[in-house]
Amino acid sequence: MSSGEPAVNKRLSEDSKSERKSDVLRVGILGCGARGEALIRAAPKDMNMEWLGVCEVYDARLEKGLALAGKNSRGYKQYLDLLDRKDMDAVIIATPDHWHARMAIDAARRGKHIYLEKCMTRTVEEAIAVRDAVRQSGVVFQLGHQGRQRDLNHKAKELIGNDTIGKITLIETTTNRNDSPVEWSFGWEGKANLETVDWELFQGATSEKAELATPSSQTRFSRERYYGWRRFWDYGTGMSGDLFSNEFDAVNSILDLGIPESAMASGGIYYHHDGREVPDVFQASFEYPHRQLSLLYSGTLASGIPRGTLFMGKDATLELGRALTVWADKNSSKYKGRIESAIIDPSTPFVRYETDRDDVDAISSPTTKYYADRGLTHTYRDGQKVNATQLHLAEWLHCIRNVGTTSCNIERGFEEAVTAHMATLSYREGRKVHWDADNEVIT
Repeated sequence: MSSGEPAVNKRLSEDSKSERKSDVLRVGILGCGARGEALIRAAPKDMNMEWLGVCEVYDARLEKGLALAGKNSRGYKQYLDLLDRKDMDAVIIATPDHWHARMAIDAARRGKHIYLEKCMTRTVEEAIAVRDAVRQSGVVFQLGHQGRQRDLNHKAKELIGNDTIGKITLIETTTNRNDSPVEWSFGWEGKANLETVDWELFQGATSEKAELATPSSQTRFSRERYYGWRRFWDYGTGMSGDLFSNEFDAVNSILDLGIPESAMASGGIYYHHDGREVPDVFQASFEYPHRQLSLLYSGTLASGIPRGTLFMGKDATLELGRALTVWADKNSSKYKGRIESAIIDPSTPFVRYETDRDDVDAISSPTTKYYADRGLTHTYRDGQKVNATQLHLAEWLHCIRNVGTTSCNIERGFEEAVTAHMATLSYREGRKVHWDADNEVIT
């Protein structure tokens, strides 16, 4: 195991024999759309966990979720009814973003351990409230960035930590996807209607944290909004919270950047003229003067061509994409002798790591390729292909049993949320924004 791998993963291996697997962990899930289903399917089979309940506002998805969760699970429409069960230890939250904060806060107040899908919240105010609630409760929190388990990310951290590429001044990370609007508008079954979906509940009902942001009033059921909630500011966080958050967390896990001092974003709706409010082309620049570097992001939803993440150092550049490659800079002082001796050719990678990808060429969807290339679907352990979400869930369950700290804990989640929201606010207000760390506000 590489020295760049998170300590918690080392503990997972070291403590596997002594782990108290006889203690059943009873878990509920809030939200059972496509991601909720994937989480149920990915649940580790060897960690003695039991599904206690499934909460979902859409009848068909609730029924399917219960079938996947097993005979001991019960169905719920009101999430507080599930959280109030005294025999439930932990909860997975996989709802649209506008429910994340209040569900997480209510779970923390009840002492339930939390696995929360990204983006952690919709606003900075919500991020502060969730962080404070988790801190005060002491529950084990994991944000659903399973890319933290990726083997190539761990190797990148190791190489950069060993000064392989020298002083980094610029990082460029990207998202390219080319989804069909129909896929995002009507989901896998497209049969939701006012009779089968509790629309008022989906929109946002009263909870213990009623002052948190709620969607605009929508009295009439909208299939476009229900299935395509990511396209509307009432429910989602745009390309920044939905897609950049994946890329930022990967970079943050490697470099521990934290929250930037400032952000400036731009973009627009340039291709998908389908009633959406959030941009389909988006770019942002984040400044870290104390680290003497900039982080650039660009993304489009109208092109599926893959682009990796570039860490540009004084002596070499590391690219993290389908593989990990390192090119020496032709003007590097570190590698000058080896370049002059033709031991290193700047036009050819002198470091390359590539795990088995036999299935990628058979994948036709640019979105699926994007997830595979980022290590969001699977990674490798000891040469074996492993579900990355399963590893991330296993880490969370292990930390619950052994009072550990997860790799994407509440502090890392807070950094991601604030950074994403800075870019969103910059885009929506058309101005450069700054983070006031002392007062915890965006100015």
